[in-house]
Amino acid sequence: MPERKKLRIGLLTGGGDAPGLNAVIRAVVIKAQALGHETLGFICGWRGMLNKEYVVLTRKEVEDIQREGGTILGSSRTNVSKIPNGFEIVKANMAELGLDALVAIGGEDTLGVAAKLHAAGGHVVGVPKTIDNDVNCTDYTFGFDTATNRAMEALDRLHTTAKSHRRVMVVEIMGRHAGWITLHAGMASAHFVLIPEVEYDLDELCRQIKQRHSNGAVYTMVAVSEGFENKDLARRIMHSAEKDDFGHVRLGTGIGVGQALAEEIEDRTGLETRHVVLGHLQRGDPPPSTACWARARGSRLWR
Repeated sequence: MPERKKLRIGLLTGGGDAPGLNAVIRAVVIKAQALGHETLGFICGWRGMLNKEYVVLTRKEVEDIQREGGTILGSSRTNVSKIPNGFEIVKANMAELGLDALVAIGGEDTLGVAAKLHAAGGHVVGVPKTIDNDVNCTDYTFGFDTATNRAMEALDRLHTTAKSHRRVMVVEIMGRHAGWITLHAGMASAHFVLIPEVEYDLDELCRQIKQRHSNGAVYTMVAVSEGFENKDLARRIMHSAEKDDFGHVRLGTGIGVGQALAEEIEDRTGLETRHVVLGHLQRGDPPPSTACWARARGSRLWR
């Protein structure tokens, strides 16, 4: 039987952090080492690939990292397409380092770069990651479940304050173009849900909120995706003019949709309305299996 060729595999994580990244890193490294292959982890995504900044990863470096949120390799939103001769640089670096393949873990932007590198002749494997759940060809992306549960828990906690103070509470949840987190969390713990994919008339929203309170309700929870758009809100929303390498406006700066919507609701209904922006709180957690794994470790099965 011919001897199996030893491969050198590159690995990077790009875009926003998400629960489960470290679990994927660990899985790739352990499987590669078991087959006799070597893994290089590139620091801060495509930026590390362009600058040849990497660490050699072995089982020792990745032991137990599946219990941690985020990524041990770091991340960035570097767009190879915006770098002069970027793909040629990446291909040259891969050849110089002797890489047989590259595993790119990321969302639509990171995987978009990976697809272009593949088209340019690079050997690439893409792993879909995004809390927004907006990558095709997968049931749902890792990171989504944890983010949804964190948003749902936040909504649950905010019911107490909203009810105690007889308020309308608007909760802004991550989701630039996709409202999956808001939809799932909102169905579980909000009275109204506004997502980018569906247009909604604010007059009708305010009418229903007023009717709800007229019928005896003392508070209302509204879940809204950060990317929700409405012509009546446009005059209030003010984002930073700064954009990332992929041309996305930086949401979460200035006056976002949550604050704008809360102001609009209060003006139209006369009901006291507050807003909360969950922001990065939705990202920073271990993947959900971690808690089960930790409980199992404490059981007799592991003794």
